[in-house]
Amino acid sequence: MSYQVSIMMSNRHVHLSREVCDQVFGKDYELTVKKEIGAGEFAAAETVTLEGPGGRMENVRVMGPVRSFTQAELLQSDCWKLGVDAPLRDSGDLRDAVPLRIIGPAGEAEAACGIVAHRHIHMASVISEPLGINDGQMVSVKVGGERGITFHNVLVRVHKGKRAEMHIDMEEGNAAGLKNGALGEIIP
Repeated sequence: MSYQVSIMMSNRHVHLSREVCDQVFGKDYELTVKKEIGAGEFAAAETVTLEGPGGRMENVRVMGPVRSFTQAELLQSDCWKLGVDAPLRDSGDLRDAVPLRIIGPAGEAEAACGIVAHRHIHMASVISEPLGINDGQMVSVKVGGERGITFHNVLVRVHKGKRAEMHIDMEEGNAAGLKNGALGEIIP
């Protein structure tokens, strides 16, 4: 049994803890919703500057709401620009994350927060169960087109809900000639 999954590409972005949000935007600052993403998450109107030992990147989008940890999800090319070697990790796994300076209008903070996010699928249990796919399982996703490709080692995160969506970064999507909303076939 196969299943077509919608693909969403993400650019570099930052998730802030309450403490870091206060440091870079001001005490008890509330992020402004620019675009709803779903499941209570949103792209904020606010941006920050990220600085590493080799350079800086301005206008990096902040994602809301604030989290219990600070995480900068980088593209591989961002690592070269910042002069860091960020590890490939699942979101929330900050093991060996590279230290970065986060600069905002009210101040700055340093945090070991830089990772390159592993591609993954958020999949509702009502979809995963009939396919025999479990939380934490790796699958492949095949996409067609002129630059068709099969993405291997795609982590599945099972949740409640009614949909499935694969998240990849802009570099992966651009290499395959994809646009947001493209469809891929899950290969368990």
